[in-house]
Amino acid sequence: MVQKAKILLVDDRPENLLALEAILSALDQTLVRASSGEEALKALLTDDFAVILLDVQMPGMDGFETAAHIKRRERTRDIPIIFLTAINHGPHHTFRGYAAGAVDYISKPFDPWVLRAKVSVFVELYTKNCRLREQAALLRLQLEGGGTADGGKETAGLLAELSARLAAVEEQAEALTKQLGEEAADPAVVATAAHLERKLTGLRRALDALEPGSGGGAQVMPAQH
Repeated sequence: MVQKAKILLVDDRPENLLALEAILSALDQTLVRASSGEEALKALLTDDFAVILLDVQMPGMDGFETAAHIKRRERTRDIPIIFLTAINHGPHHTFRGYAAGAVDYISKPFDPWVLRAKVSVFVELYTKNCRLREQAALLRLQLEGGGTADGGKETAGLLAELSARLAAVEEQAEALTKQLGEEAADPAVVATAAHLERKLTGLRRALDALEPGSGGGAQVMPAQH
């Protein structure tokens, strides 16, 4: 059973963190607070997160600098970041957020329903990714264990199920990207589509490596998360 996804909330103002928790509590996931960029980076050393909500305006290490550190680390570079800001300095400020690696950039006050919907997409993708990786690991153990005829049939069945589940995720991601593209072709859409493509491509390669005759044997490429 896949554990609840962790969502990192980064803001130096306690009242803002409390508001985010109230908005996202309905998702029934694990919400982790960080009151500074330094505290966020510390949390990222030990835990895996589905998405990061990062305030731009913070004393000391601001959101842009924090995001730059996150993107430089191999462990955390693919975690989606949603920037939150109370100040709108125009397109240049927004593009700076995308350049720092954000998949979205939301100005306060924001619509709670919209924010919750955006976060839920990344939580769902993270959860599906975790399930697929767990199934791939089980399949690898079966392949390494070698085989009886029954074991071979069981492995083939699991491989087919894994492929079908991944295909369903790919279809959902394609539909989501198409929908976003029809709504507005902005940098957030491009960044989100690229992020999803990297994740799904890694998973598909891992699965293809397990196919009979692929030459991959029991080698499974690690999926990014």
